[in-house]
Amino acid sequence: MRTPPRLQPLVDEGLIDSVVRQLMSGKEAEVYVVRCGDETRAAKVYKAANDRSFRQAVDYTENRKVKNSRAARALAKGTRYGRQVQEAAWQSAEVDALMRLAAAGVRVPRPHSFLDGVLLMDLVTGADGDAAPRLNDCVLTADEALAHHATLIGEVVRMLCAGVIHGDLSEFNVLLAADGPVIIDLPQAVDAAGNNHASRMLLRDVDNLRDFFGRFAAPLLATRYGPEMWALYERGLLRTDSVLSGRFDAPTKAVDLHGVVREIDDARAEEAARRLRMHNPGP
Repeated sequence: MRTPPRLQPLVDEGLIDSVVRQLMSGKEAEVYVVRCGDETRAAKVYKAANDRSFRQAVDYTENRKVKNSRAARALAKGTRYGRQVQEAAWQSAEVDALMRLAAAGVRVPRPHSFLDGVLLMDLVTGADGDAAPRLNDCVLTADEALAHHATLIGEVVRMLCAGVIHGDLSEFNVLLAADGPVIIDLPQAVDAAGNNHASRMLLRDVDNLRDFFGRFAAPLLATRYGPEMWALYERGLLRTDSVLSGRFDAPTKAVDLHGVVREIDDARAEEAARRLRMHNPGP
């Protein structure tokens, strides 16, 4: 096919030899099948911020770092340059996450290069050798659902041990390769230790997997892998080979009613004293 303008710089640099076809167009990017020497790869072309339906929510970008103080100031002020910095950081976040996770042995596409808003990475293929389907396009048996769910729970654990949470994981962000599921789409990935919303995002990711696979294997709907793995992570006990049960009982603690009443009384006394000082200011 004709080379899209956004891919031409990679052709000029010799990173891509030819564009085979467009694979998909999503909310944040377009993906093309390309030839690179003897290999077939995927080229992910990020859409401009104004053209994306997925916004850079503050929950995802919290605590992300920029390289220098000028960029940090521009980012904080929301200037035009600051928006460019934010956009570049959003795009490079997926590259950083893929490199980090691939090094940790997580089942993600291996990145090869990143140039002018285009990510060149492995093409995930299915049993027929063609591009692998997304999970949401697959109909599974109960045994397949149980097996793939177990694989993905293991991958989420491995990601968490590497300090990364996907943040938007669902059946739409998993490809079913010939050798099992592969996790994709990570520009919104968050740092598990540095983001205040990390636990909520992890629980949502795991719940999304539970709900999808539970359509084919109902017993999965009763599992609670998310709270179990987060509790282990918080205590520094989560390992890549941790054996999870899928059961979790939140610790219960008796409420100190007298202590609560004391705090309320103290707050009321402080407020009364403040009002008194307002009405009777000192010299």
